[in-house]
Amino acid sequence: MLERERVAVYLASRSLARGSRTGLLLNVAIISLVFTNMILLPSIISGSVELFNEQTIDYQTSDIQVRPSEGEQYIGRVGTLLETINRVPGVRRASARHAIGATLLARNRSVSVPITALNPRDEVEVTRIHERMKDGEFFSGGERGEILVGQYVAGNEDTRRDLFASLGGVRVGERCTVAFANGVTREYVIKGIYETRSYLADYTALVTWEELESVIGGPVDQATEVLVRTDRAHDPAVVKRGLLEAGVQEEVKTWREAITSTVEDSIETFGIINGISMLVSLVIAVVVIFIVITIKAMNQRRQIAILKAIGIHRGVIIRSYLLQVLVICTLGTIGGLVAVGALEVWFSAHPLVFPDGELVPRFEPAALVENAAWLFLVSLVAGYIPAWRITREKILSAMRAG
Repeated sequence: MLERERVAVYLASRSLARGSRTGLLLNVAIISLVFTNMILLPSIISGSVELFNEQTIDYQTSDIQVRPSEGEQYIGRVGTLLETINRVPGVRRASARHAIGATLLARNRSVSVPITALNPRDEVEVTRIHERMKDGEFFSGGERGEILVGQYVAGNEDTRRDLFASLGGVRVGERCTVAFANGVTREYVIKGIYETRSYLADYTALVTWEELESVIGGPVDQATEVLVRTDRAHDPAVVKRGLLEAGVQEEVKTWREAITSTVEDSIETFGIINGISMLVSLVIAVVVIFIVITIKAMNQRRQIAILKAIGIHRGVIIRSYLLQVLVICTLGTIGGLVAVGALEVWFSAHPLVFPDGELVPRFEPAALVENAAWLFLVSLVAGYIPAWRITREKILSAMRAG
């Protein structure tokens, strides 16, 4: 048995050595490109999902989101709730938010968006909006008469560039009128414009909790949500259990649970696109390997007939062709890994700039191994079929055809 394997290795090495080196390099290059293509799209999709997850945590839900109980509009006694949450092990900080509907008017334009009241000292430890100020400054304390607006709310002077209705490119220092849902109308100075590149976060406006109490006309001990930032070493799911055990009666969700089904459907759609791209790449690999081995076998029909005539088993000849396929795939995979490494270095320094942020493709080792395995499997199948067909031919027929 070992002797047959040695013969197969010898035949494969001789065939590769005598064959066209240009053709071999071209085949290896094609397999390298196929492998790179199989890795690149899923890496971009993984990077896109990771970017969305980071934006969800950093600008919308933090690690844990506490919402009113079912049937309730607000979280009551929020001051006491914050004290309870902040005592739970693993909680870095909790921030209460109170959203109220409003219409902003400036530059003869109006836009209706939710205005969220918050405590700046808590918020800076829970979200990263304060790090994404495009212009102006974040709140430093209990400012009154000032407002922060998202980039999509501020908009552009050329409204054709806006994704949503906007205030026509207002700037820091300008004044805007805000008509709240409770009938109160106030005039504010725009203190800052933030740009997180999260569509939901950038189409809102922020005021301080003290300003909200001024609008409401008294102390406010209610919130529409409480965002909780956990310590890095603690799993949000474990901290969530701690909150429930501490007596938090409201609806508690980790950031992953808070993602809507629409977003999950979008991620599944990305997976379908990735599957189609992978299938196309594998078909290309199958076609390339099938053609290469078919041409080789057809050109070597006489030699195959001679080998069979001197007693070499057809299985040995088939294995010699499969070994050639393995060599081509191995060299192509190595070339693909080199290309993937170069792309990883390039994208780390030059991320892809999308409307919703800078995306860095994630090249996951598990994906590399899985795609390499698929590539080798389909290539072996594609190489086996023509070799099996040619070696089944009768010796005399092959000699005449050769």
